[in-house]
Amino acid sequence: MDFSLSDEQLQLRDAVQRFCEHEYPAASRGVPDVPARMDERWRLMADMGLLGLPFSAGHGGSELSAVDVMIVMEGLGRALACEPYCSTVVLAGGLVAAAGTPAQADALLPAVVRGERRLAIALDEPGARYDPLPLAAKATRDGDSYRLDGRKTLVFDGDAADTLIVAARTSGAPGDRDGVTLFLVDATARGVDLHAYPTLDGRRAADFRFTDVRVPADRVLGEAGGGLALVEAALDRGIAALCAEAVGALDALLELTVDYVKVRKQFGVALASFQALQHRLVDMLIACEQARALAGVAAMAVDGGDAAERARLVSAAKVQVGNAARLVTREAIQMHGAMGMTDECKVGHYAKRLLVIGQSFGDVRHHLRRFGQEALA
Repeated sequence: MDFSLSDEQLQLRDAVQRFCEHEYPAASRGVPDVPARMDERWRLMADMGLLGLPFSAGHGGSELSAVDVMIVMEGLGRALACEPYCSTVVLAGGLVAAAGTPAQADALLPAVVRGERRLAIALDEPGARYDPLPLAAKATRDGDSYRLDGRKTLVFDGDAADTLIVAARTSGAPGDRDGVTLFLVDATARGVDLHAYPTLDGRRAADFRFTDVRVPADRVLGEAGGGLALVEAALDRGIAALCAEAVGALDALLELTVDYVKVRKQFGVALASFQALQHRLVDMLIACEQARALAGVAAMAVDGGDAAERARLVSAAKVQVGNAARLVTREAIQMHGAMGMTDECKVGHYAKRLLVIGQSFGDVRHHLRRFGQEALA
């Protein structure tokens, strides 16, 4: 398997790196930013073409691969960028591109590419624990529309979204694979109630309650009752993107730790001179490289045609990234000492972001259990 980047991909990586170095100064990484500044950066991403990477040229995009998206996510992860790139472009945007009618795609994707519309995907429900199938939200057909009722929780970037992609059951019982339908719902529609809150890493999420929300039938995304396969594919795309983001954060943590032990002295010499700490730094480096390799495999699998193989490789990447994050964050914090978890130290902000990524769309145990390997957790 070829992990080398093409000349065009190297240019994309350099462009993202320059953008992040300018827009996310090292001194401010991890510090919550004002909405106006985030909006400005979002427009700059649109001007650079980053918001249209995976979409068709007909919608203003570049028709690039999941590996190109991985390059962007890795750069954003290194910078601790807080814009809703994964939510809007990878998850929800990918769903619209994969399953939307021409009218739906024309209405949403060009606006996403221009930075004028943000999307979010509303899947999780209270008590579901990473499983989309115990779907309790219901949508009942009523003439030429549906009545949507139910609750969704932990919708990442939900309070900034203009349009939600909501999974609800139109037939069958909770747990059935058939009967899952996706709806495009305006976030400001009547009957949509939102409760927004900050997450551990300083980002935003929201819980939604849908009460007799009227959704026109032409707002069904994909085939009615056949949405589960679309959800699974979207989640795998999102997980692969988050793994790439985690790789960027892991690299930054390793660099911060190496730089620190070179200047911090104990017993009159730099910490980096102690062989025991050198061995631990090597363990961190190995974990980072293993995570990078599996993240690359996951990105390539997302563009493949075998759904079972894609799911297996994406879960393998999530497990490897989760284990690497646990090791690298622990070592980075220990080598920095108590200051490692203070707000003044960037190490703690990377650790919090990696912790949230590790719990998003399934933790290590969940993805091991997904393939019957719970005993290895």
